[in-house]
Amino acid sequence: MPRRTTRVIGATGVSRRTAAKATAAAGLAVLFGATTGTTRARAATRLGPRTLDLAVPSAALGRSAPVRLILPSGFDTAAGRTYPVLYLLHGAHDDYTSWTRETDIESFTEGRDLIVAMPDAGPTGIPTAWRDGLDYETFQVEEVPALLARDYRASGVRAVAGVSTGGYGAMAHAARHPGAFTAAASYSGVLDTTAPGVPTIVDAIVAREGLSPASLWGNPFLNLLTWRDFNPRARAEGLRGTALYVSQGSGLAGGIGDWLPEALESALWPSARGFAAALARRGIPATTHFYPGGGHDWAYWKGEFTASWPILADALGVPE
Repeated sequence: MPRRTTRVIGATGVSRRTAAKATAAAGLAVLFGATTGTTRARAATRLGPRTLDLAVPSAALGRSAPVRLILPSGFDTAAGRTYPVLYLLHGAHDDYTSWTRETDIESFTEGRDLIVAMPDAGPTGIPTAWRDGLDYETFQVEEVPALLARDYRASGVRAVAGVSTGGYGAMAHAARHPGAFTAAASYSGVLDTTAPGVPTIVDAIVAREGLSPASLWGNPFLNLLTWRDFNPRARAEGLRGTALYVSQGSGLAGGIGDWLPEALESALWPSARGFAAALARRGIPATTHFYPGGGHDWAYWKGEFTASWPILADALGVPE
């Protein structure tokens, strides 16, 4: 496995022709298949000794939205103790249950004194302020933390990590709200929304859910300033002082033949490399892992989460 580094050095190793082909294929892949601070959550649904689902009334969304929680092992017997929170964000065409469905996050955090929060981001998994009025950014960054602080003894120490569009959310939230998170990790995230080919992918993700692409940030050309405002790369300066982990596979270049997820991974490779390079130019440290092959899939993201854990744990103040 290639060494993880804190800077981006050298060429990407993916030709423009390969990237262009991957972008076109990825567009098809995503199209065809690859509360307010004073409102309390409704009664929690217990799924296990530590895991529960909440329905959180949200002014930002105009409705209640689900959040899955994993509480610390000693939560019920340590009244008065507060805990740091790890936010885990899901990807496109998935939901808040993905991390417990696809990973062993429940057993992994057993005995560790932290809360794990997995908020929903809607069917597209893009946790942002939409032009049509939905505001998943406020829901995840303000409303859910306020509820956790009030009802579940969450401290002000937070880290955020996500896969795919959730990786976008992790970096966008941390960049647009400097100091809100001590660490942010992205696994195959959409980290430069205006990079060549990426607006097409984003529009395809939105369209696949039967929504108008313009309902997100508008037209990527006519509303370029809006796209830039929500672009992690353009807001990179806001990440200064945040512990960062960025991973991305090259996909088709060195892949194993699973072409749909590999095509999408390849299409996002230049975006992730450009984002990391933007951090390096500003002198903002980041641990990066750019690996050959790979696909846009949990088979790779689970290992990347494990690799990033020491950074997240240190930022949260919990043992590795």
